[in-house]
Amino acid sequence: MKSSPRSEGRKFIIPSFFFIIALCVLAFINEIRFDSLLSFGRCALSNVPMNNGSSETPLLSSSSVDDEIRILIGILTLPDQYPRRHFLRMIYGTQNVPDGVKVDVKFVFCNLTKEDQKVLVALEIMRYEDIIILNCNENMNKGKTYTYFSSLPDIFNETDAPNPPYHYVMKADDDTYIRLESLVASLRPLAREDLYYGYVIPCPSMDPFVHYMSGMGYLVSWDIAVWLKDSEIPKKHLEGPEDKVFGDWIREGRRGKNRFNAKWSMYNFPEPPTRCTHELWPDTIAVHLLKNQEKWIRTLNYFNVTSNLKPSKLYHIP
Repeated sequence: MKSSPRSEGRKFIIPSFFFIIALCVLAFINEIRFDSLLSFGRCALSNVPMNNGSSETPLLSSSSVDDEIRILIGILTLPDQYPRRHFLRMIYGTQNVPDGVKVDVKFVFCNLTKEDQKVLVALEIMRYEDIIILNCNENMNKGKTYTYFSSLPDIFNETDAPNPPYHYVMKADDDTYIRLESLVASLRPLAREDLYYGYVIPCPSMDPFVHYMSGMGYLVSWDIAVWLKDSEIPKKHLEGPEDKVFGDWIREGRRGKNRFNAKWSMYNFPEPPTRCTHELWPDTIAVHLLKNQEKWIRTLNYFNVTSNLKPSKLYHIP
């Protein structure tokens, strides 16, 4: 007896229906397995250390890097250095940093001692809000650097501020030119705790764990500033070359397990040539010993800092 065409159609449709369901279930299971495998892979990769070849510092994996970076640069100077501060405001105020990055540049000196300072510095503060006056007598190598770092946790202790208020805090000289975008790029992959960063001394050395970082500009993570405030170690040893003394504190306190030697992206101006100098070159974070206007102009021209000057009928600069 022959089956009807309708009956044959049912026999074909029913197996096809179950076959399609089976394919859907299999695809769903494979998707779960793939997601699990992907998550496992991300977890495994997050524990793999990276190395850029120029640092002893354990680096953060790319999956855990936070785009938000907050940096405080304290330029140690003197109250009477009005022209230098105005010049440096132009230098740093015309630099751009990436989105999500905050770089605050502050001028740091000790208590005012003259009547004219009380007026002129007060006017600067009212206009620019970029000055920190420490409770100390003006000095270079008798504790000013300690007062700067140890005062920061109390200065920036607002309850509604981010925690920490800055990921990194830097001490810099007022004859150092810092390229902010290059500084930020060098910090992105680095640790945000127990970090000691700078140009290692002595000049021929490339080992950041042997001595200390040059006073041209060195940087630490916020937790080290908090430690300096609370520790008795620096209070026993305040006098001496400030950068060397700072390195002594770090060594004695067993701090700075994460270190980054920024040489030769940080260096002294090329003239006169010494073992600490380097030619101006694109891979630059900081240039030190810009002691006169000629050296500043040569440096600024090299990095073409006025390239973004907008055309206007108000001026003509050939």
